[in-house]
Order: sequence, then structure tokens, then C-alpha cells
Amino acid sequence: MRVAIHQGPLDELPDAVAAAGADLVVTAEMSTTGYHIGARTHELAEPADGPTAARMSALARETGAALAYGYPEADGGNVYNSVQLVDAAGRRVNYRKTHLFGDLDQAWFTPGDEPVVQADVAGVRVGLLICYDVEFPELVRAHALAGTELLVVPTALMSPYELVADTLVPARAYESQLFVAYANRCDVEQELTYCGRSCVVAPTGEVLARAGADPALITAEVTRAALLASRLQNTHLADRRPELYRGTTA
Repeated sequence: MRVAIHQGPLDELPDAVAAAGADLVVTAEMSTTGYHIGARTHELAEPADGPTAARMSALARETGAALAYGYPEADGGNVYNSVQLVDAAGRRVNYRKTHLFGDLDQAWFTPGDEPVVQADVAGVRVGLLICYDVEFPELVRAHALAGTELLVVPTALMSPYELVADTLVPARAYESQLFVAYANRCDVEQELTYCGRSCVVAPTGEVLARAGADPALITAEVTRAALLASRLQNTHLADRRPELYRGTTA
């Protein structure tokens, strides 16, 4: 599978999808509306099957590429920080951010309660998380144990937290033995400057593609053969002793 990350404005997404030639194109957290937008979060929220889903589904059909995009999801009286993956066949899966980051999230969103959401894209099992979620090793490990091969993480990481993109994300890929596509923003909203540095990381911890601080389109190949080869060398998953961990992680 060829995965691409579009680190740039959403209105440039159609051109990015065409240029990438990828099976899956990933955009940032809340890429359809902006992230640090206060009360407009609720004004712009829409259902998982709303107008944005229709537009993204049409683009997926036109290009043959699956798309993962962040948006504010309205459901009943709640609004969730969500990511939706749509493919060329019209299939959709939706994940709601489970770990809310400070007042920026907690003031406007309800936390999701489903930790592992997956879809199959081009023969690869894809899992979904959002930004702060990936900073919790338990959640990434849950994905690995559930069979996720590529973890997709739309993000709105701001300076001075580049450490997350540069150090923590490769560590998560290595310790849980999966590919990670970490798609960040690179713009400015009010007092926040998003640091970019989107990346695709192999289960070996090798960074296969890395963006800088400016708009960019990056691509990388994700293969099951590479995943299996890595797991033969790194036996973290096989060497686990779950009986020792019961009651120690609560």
C-alpha cells in the first residue's frame, strides 16, 4: 500500500490526491474546519454522513484513493473530535478522539469511548487515532494486539512539542510493531503555531518520510512483508507476559 500525508490546506486536497498516486491519503486533525476555533466548533459540526462526508466520498470515488480526514462530528447533543475514513467503494468508518487535550478539547468536545476502530485498505488493516491519543502507549498497544498494521493519526501538534513528532511517534511504532502515519497541521491559529513534521514511520522505528514546517505532500510504502520481517527481529509483542500486567495499568 502507498500512503500519503497531505500537510497543507484542505482546499488543496484534490490536487494532492492526484499527485500522490496513493491508496490512502491522510489529512490533519479537524482539517475540514480548523482546530482552535472556539464556539465555531459547534456551529460547524455535522453528522458523520453529512455534507463533508458526501464531498469526501465523491473525491474518493473520482480518484480511487481512500481518504482520512478530521472534522467536528455532531451526534445528538454531543460534538466529537472525529476522523473519518472513506474509500472509493463508499465504505466509511468513524473514530472519535478518546483522550481530550486540555481546555482546547475539553471545552468543546465529548470524549469517544471506542478505543480501536479499524478498516481494510488495499489489503492493509488500518487503525485510527487522533493526536493526543497516540501519546498513550496503552492505546497504541491495543491497536497492535487487535491486528492494526498501519496506525493513522491526524494531528494538531503545536510548538514547542516537536518532541512528540520526532521522538515519541517513532517510539510508538517500534514498541508496538506497526506502521504509523502521523499527519500534522502547519498553519497558525490565534496563539498556536502548528509545527508540521508529519511523518510515516516503519515498525523498525525508521522514518520513511518526513515533512518540515511548511505545506508538503509526503508518501511512503507500507507492506505486510516489512511488518513481518520487523516482528521477527523485534519480539516485543511475542514476548509479552499479560498475566503479569493484570491490575497494574489501571
